Amino acid sequence: MIKRITKLTMVMLLIGTVLAFSVMACQSPSADTNNTYGNWEVDWNGYNPGPSVSDTPNNGGGDTEEEPPTVVNPVTYTAMIKSNTNALNVRSTPSTGGQVLGTLDKGDMVRYEDLQNGWYKTVYKERIAYVSASHASVTYMQQASDKVESVVSVGEELLGYPYVWGSQRYHWGNGVINSAFIPGQFDCSALMQYIFFKGAGVVMDLNTRTQVLQGVKVDPSDLQRGDVMFFTNDSRVNNTGVERVGHVALYLGNNYILHTASDHAVIEEISAKRWSYFIVAKRFV
Repeated sequence: MIKRITKLTMVMLLIGTVLAFSVMACQSPSADTNNTYGNWEVDWNGYNPGPSVSDTPNNGGGDTEEEPPTVVNPVTYTAMIKSNTNALNVRSTPSTGGQVLGTLDKGDMVRYEDLQNGWYKTVYKERIAYVSASHASVTYMQQASDKVESVVSVGEELLGYPYVWGSQRYHWGNGVINSAFIPGQFDCSALMQYIFFKGAGVVMDLNTRTQVLQGVKVDPSDLQRGDVMFFTNDSRVNNTGVERVGHVALYLGNNYILHTASDHAVIEEISAKRWSYFIVAKRFV
């Protein structure tokens, strides 16, 4: 009897051991601090635990929302044709047989549009024109706002038109068009009035001594493309107040201005003498 119980007990103990081992084999082992299970490495790729606090939209109006990224506008440039010699002919066609529409002095610039068989294509006196690439080069100027560039573009198309002192204004200083205006004839203040009205809808007055009272004054150290520069001249240099103002020009950057003075509308560098006559700069756009 004792032997039978002993055998039965041993069988039961054996069965219990097998069951206990099976249960342990079905349980998952716990991970150590390195996210490994013995010699099993844990791969979290593709694991999605669901939204966390940082992933959930902040509907409480607190300070946890991220600031939007700062948008930096890219710097853009405009290509210009720069004369490398004096008396460079501007022609109607890309050949030496083309009609001469005008000339550029050394350093003068016109708009770049294309290069065709050794000739730079541009615009001059509001028509397509060409200059020899052998005597010119392409340079670049940093662009400003769309409004400023529109004003500059209108002015570039008028390059070459002769200076006409006391020319008719495009409008009467209030946006009302002057029916007596003669296209292609400008003095310095008439040119500024025209390009700002056509390019940006800005109404400028009739002459330099009233235009200088408009706009926002700009410190010379903050002079930017599109600002309007006012100067005195030989005949007014000894006057005082607004009576000293005798010339106006559009600043383009890189010490260049677009204006008309004594000969024709041109883009040229500001000379040392003209700088000595500088009075004030104003911003209109």
